[in-house]
Amino acid sequence: MMNFDGLDAGMGEYPPSLHGTLEAGMEPSMDPHLNPNLLQGVELDPEGLAVTVPEPVHLMEGMFSELHSVVSEVGIPVTATHFDLQEEMLWMGNHRGHVTSFFGPTMGRHSSFQAHAADDIRHIQSLETGVLFLSKSNLKCHTRGGLVMFDYPMEDGADMHSLLMTDNNTLLMGGLQNYAVEVDLNTVQETQKITLRDLRTFKTEHEFDAFSGSLSDFDVHGNLLAACGFSSRGLNGLACDRFLMVYDLRMMRAVTPLQVHVDPLFLRFIPTYTSRLAIISQTGQCQFCEPTGLANVADIFHVNTVGQLLMSFDVSSSKQALAFGDSGGCVHLWSDAPEVSFNDYSRETEFALPCLVDTLPQLDWNHDLLPISLIPMPLTSTEPLLSDWPSALATPSPSHSVELIRFSFSALMVPYKIKDVELDYDNYNQVPESPIGRDEEPHLYMVPKKYRKVTIKYSKLGLEDFDFKHYNRTLFAGLEPHIPNAYCNCMIQASNFLRAFRTIPEASALGLILADSDEQTGKARLGRLIQSWNRFILTQLHQETQEQEGPQAYRGASSSSLGSSGESAIGKLFGCEVENSSLCRCGKETVRSSLTLLFTMHYSEQSSQEKTKEYDFAEILKKSICLEQSTQAWCENCEKYQPTVQTRNIRCLPDVLVINCEVNSAKEAEFWKVQAEYAFNKAKKKEAMEPPKPKEPPPMPTEWCLDGEEAASMEGFTFDTQAEDLRHVWIPLTLKMSISKSQGLEVSSWPEGEELSAAEEADGASLYDLVVTVPHVLDARTGGNLVAHIKVGETYHQRKEGVTHQQWYLFNDFLIEPIDKAEAAQFDVSWKVPAILYYAKRNYHTKYDLRIKNPIDASVLLTEASLARKQRKSHATFIPLMVTEMPQAGDLVGLDAEFVTLNQEEAELRSDGTKSTIKPSQMSVARITCVRGQGPNEGVPFIDDYISTQEQVVDYLTQYSGIKPGDLDAKISSKHLTTLKSTYLKLRFLIDTGVRFVGHGLQKDFRVINLLVLKDQVIDTVYLFHLPRKRMISLRFLAWYFLDLNIQGETHDSIEDARTALQLYRKFLELSRGGGTDEVRKVLKGLYEKGRQLDWKVPDSDTGDGQGAAVFPSVMGL
Repeated sequence: MMNFDGLDAGMGEYPPSLHGTLEAGMEPSMDPHLNPNLLQGVELDPEGLAVTVPEPVHLMEGMFSELHSVVSEVGIPVTATHFDLQEEMLWMGNHRGHVTSFFGPTMGRHSSFQAHAADDIRHIQSLETGVLFLSKSNLKCHTRGGLVMFDYPMEDGADMHSLLMTDNNTLLMGGLQNYAVEVDLNTVQETQKITLRDLRTFKTEHEFDAFSGSLSDFDVHGNLLAACGFSSRGLNGLACDRFLMVYDLRMMRAVTPLQVHVDPLFLRFIPTYTSRLAIISQTGQCQFCEPTGLANVADIFHVNTVGQLLMSFDVSSSKQALAFGDSGGCVHLWSDAPEVSFNDYSRETEFALPCLVDTLPQLDWNHDLLPISLIPMPLTSTEPLLSDWPSALATPSPSHSVELIRFSFSALMVPYKIKDVELDYDNYNQVPESPIGRDEEPHLYMVPKKYRKVTIKYSKLGLEDFDFKHYNRTLFAGLEPHIPNAYCNCMIQASNFLRAFRTIPEASALGLILADSDEQTGKARLGRLIQSWNRFILTQLHQETQEQEGPQAYRGASSSSLGSSGESAIGKLFGCEVENSSLCRCGKETVRSSLTLLFTMHYSEQSSQEKTKEYDFAEILKKSICLEQSTQAWCENCEKYQPTVQTRNIRCLPDVLVINCEVNSAKEAEFWKVQAEYAFNKAKKKEAMEPPKPKEPPPMPTEWCLDGEEAASMEGFTFDTQAEDLRHVWIPLTLKMSISKSQGLEVSSWPEGEELSAAEEADGASLYDLVVTVPHVLDARTGGNLVAHIKVGETYHQRKEGVTHQQWYLFNDFLIEPIDKAEAAQFDVSWKVPAILYYAKRNYHTKYDLRIKNPIDASVLLTEASLARKQRKSHATFIPLMVTEMPQAGDLVGLDAEFVTLNQEEAELRSDGTKSTIKPSQMSVARITCVRGQGPNEGVPFIDDYISTQEQVVDYLTQYSGIKPGDLDAKISSKHLTTLKSTYLKLRFLIDTGVRFVGHGLQKDFRVINLLVLKDQVIDTVYLFHLPRKRMISLRFLAWYFLDLNIQGETHDSIEDARTALQLYRKFLELSRGGGTDEVRKVLKGLYEKGRQLDWKVPDSDTGDGQGAAVFPSVMGL
C-alpha cells in the first residue's frame, strides 16, 4: 500500500495547468514546463509518442542499463506499471485512467484504452484471462485487447490503493480505510470485509514500529521484510528516511537498519544469485544493496527522467527487467541483458489483425495482354447501363426437369471428381506466367510460382508416391515443409536439429520456436524471425565449439563476451574483431574490444517530406559496420550519465561477411526500392552510351536440364538488354574491402569477373563474392515463406557432373532449381524482401583444410552404458561386436527400426467422400536393431537401442512397434536406453564403412530416421519379392510362405524382423542361383496367386498350412 505523504509538494495534487485546457479523453497539450530534451527523436502522432533510444552496443551481464523508453501521453503522470505475468507485455496506467500495453523489449504498442473515466490507475494485476485495473473506488477487468469483462464499483468513501491475489480466484483490496475487501472473481462479488486483525483472536498479530512519519513501500522475500518510509522532522514536515528497516519474520524482530545513499521511495527484492534489494528514489536514482550488508556507492545508477519525478516502479517475474513510470508520461525499461525476457515461460501474444483495405491493382500499360476492362470507369450519368438486365431475364427458369438431368448423368456413367476449390500452388512451371490472371485477382499473381509456398499432396501411401523429382531435378536433397518450425529450412535442415533446438532456453525466450498455428496461419513475422535465428545460431555454435575446443579459454576472463576468433571454427570463419569506443563530452574515452559474427544494416534517417538521396550499397554497408551513434552512458570521470558518442571500428576482415538486412518496415522497404531504381536508371544510361553486345550463351547442359531442352537456346547469339537484368538490383555481386591505418575501412563495388592487381593485394585488399541471399516472400494467400539463393561452387559440379562452373540455385523447401545470378540479387520489395546476405572472401578456402574427415571410429560399436537405471545385464537382448568382428565394406547387416507417434495425422473429409491429408503424423524413431549378417554368430543382434526421448509421445503404436509406455523413460525402463546421437553415430559408422543393410521397407525407415544411404548399400526385401504394378507384400506373409515362420503375432519385434529379412535375402539368393530370373519370376507369380487366395492373410495355425513349407524348405538354420 502506498502513501504519498511527504512527497514533493507539487505531486500532492495535479492542477489543471499541468494538462493544459483540454478535456479528458482529448489529445493532451504540451506542458509548458516540460523539458524539451524529452522530445528529442520523438514524432507526434495520434497513437502516442515513442522515444527513439539507440540500441546499446553491449550490456554487461548483471549491470542494469536502459533498453527503451516510451511516452504514452506527454505530461500525464504514469501512476502504475506492471509486467504481465502470462505474456511478454508491460502495462502502464496514468493519472487520467488511461492504460497502454507494450510488447517485448522493443516496447511496441500492443493496446491502448480508457479503463476509468477520471480516476487515476493505482494498481494493475494480470490474470490468465484478463487484466485488473484498480482506481480509487472502482475495480475493472479488461481483456488484453481492451474489452470490458466486468466492472466492480465500491462503496462511497472508499480510497483503495493496492490489491493482492490470494489464489487464482480471490483477491484482497486495501487502502486508506480500516478494512480490506475480499472479492471472489468467479462471481465478482464481495465475500467479506476484513479488518486488519487476526480472524481467530480478533487481535493484532504483530506490528513493527518502523518510521515516525509514514510508510512509503515494503517488500517481503523469504524470511526478510524490508520497508522504507518518511520520518517526522517537526515543523518541517516529513522527509525521506535514508535508513531501511529490515525485519526477520522468524523471530519477529528488527535486524540492523540499512543505510542507503538515495532517498528511498520504492524498494523491491530482486533475488538472483543473492537476495539483493533495489531502492529507487523519487528523482530517479537507483541503488542495489544486500539487506544484511553495507550499501556501496558504486552500485547506484540513474534513470534519465529529464527532470521528471518517478511515480511507479515494477520488476518482471524473471528479475531481468525493471520498469519506471515518471510524471512526464514516460515509461523507462531497464535490463541487465540485451536479450531480455519478462517471464521464464511466456505464452504467445495475440496481435490485432491488420486492416485489409481493398486497393486497386497497379496496371502495367506496357503489357500486351492487359485487359482494358480492368480500368475502372466512373458513372457519369443516371441512365441505366446496358448490362442492367431485368431480374426476370437475369434468373431464367430451368428448361429441363431435375429428374431428366439425373437420368442423363446416370446413363452416361462417367466417373468424375469434384474439382478442388483451393488453388494448386504446387504446379511446377519453369515458364513465367503473365501477372494478369483470368480467374483470380491480378495482384495474387505477382509472386512467381517457383517462389510460392509449396505443399505436399498426401495420398493413402503418405509420401511414398509423391513425385519430388517433379520439383527437384538436381542432386540436392529437398526439405520437407510439414515439420514444425520449417522456417529454418532456408538456412538448415530442421528435423533432427529441432530436437536440440527446442531444449535451448534462449531460443524459446527469443521467440524462435513457433507454434504450429503461427506457421499455418502466417502470423509469424518471418523476416525478423530468420534474422534473429541467424544471429542466435551463429552465437550458439560459436560458444558450444569454444567449450569443446578450449573450455579454459572460454571461461577465462576476457574483454570479449564471445572470446577470440581463434577458439572455434565459427569464430575463424565469421568472426571479426571490433573496437568499440565511447567518447564523453568531458573528453574521457573508453575503448573495448569484442568479437562480432554478423553486422546489421543501418539506413540513413530522412524525413518523409525530403526526397531520398542516392546511396551506394557499399557506402551504407561501411556506415553499418563502422557505426557511429550518440547515446546516454555512464561516465566514470563525470560520475553520472552523460551524452556519449559511441564508435565501432573493425581491426580485421572476416572470411565470411554475414549481413542482416533489417528491412522490417515500410520505411526501410521504400528506401531499398528507391536505391534500386537509382541503380537501374544509372545502368540504363551507361548501356545507352555503349554499343549493344551479344548476350552470352547459356552454360553447357548439366544434370538439371531435360534432354533436348537446351538445343533450341544453344544455337546462335541473341541481342538483349543487359540493363534489364539489373531491375530491382541494388546489391553488388562482388565487393572490394580493405583496411588501412590512414583511412580505416574502405568498401566499394567491384566488377564480378575481375581480379585485384598485385599492388592492391599487397595493400591488403580483398574481394568478397555474394554467395547466399535469403529473401522473405510476401504472399497474402499463403502467409508468406522464406527461400534461399545459394551459389554452388565448382567442386560440386566437378564431382557430380564432370564440368567446371558455378551456378546459383533457388531452394524453396523441396522445390530446387537453377536460376540466373541476376535473379539472386533482385529484390522487388513488393513481394520479395531481403533478409540475410552472405559474402565470402574470394579463395578464402585455400587456407583451410577442406578434406572430408571421419571422426567416428569403431569404438562407437563397443559396449556402452545404458541410460536406464533399472537395466540389468541379464536383460540384455544383444551382444556387442568384438574388436575382431568389426564390419568391413560389403558385409551384410540386418536392420529394423520401430517408431512412435509424436503428433497425430490431420485430415479432412471432402464433399465427395474422399479423405485429404492436411498434415501427416510426425513419427520418431524409438528402437533400432542391427543383427550380424555373416560369420558364426549370424543372426545375433549387436545393436538393440531404445531411443530416449524428451518429447511427448501421443501413440506408442505397441501393436506394430512392440514399444510400451515406460520403455523410453530412463527412470523406469528396463531396456538398453541410449540417446539419438549415440545411435546415429553407430549407423553413420556402418554407412561410412560400406556395409549393406538388409531389411523390409528400409526406404521408409531411413526416411523417418533421416539418414541418406546409397542405393548400393540397401537390400530391401519388399522390392526383392515384388512384381511390377503389383501390391507390396508384408514381411509376415513372406516369412510364412518362404520360411514357414509365423512372426508378428501380437506385436512386432525388431530383432525377429531383422533376422527374418536376412533369411529372406538368403532365400532370394538361393532362388536366383537355382533358376535365374525366370525361375524367380515364376516363384513370385505363385506367391501372388497364393496371396490372392488367402486375401494376403496368414493362416491361424502356428506352422502354416504346410504348403509354404512343402515347396520351400525351412531355412531356420541360417
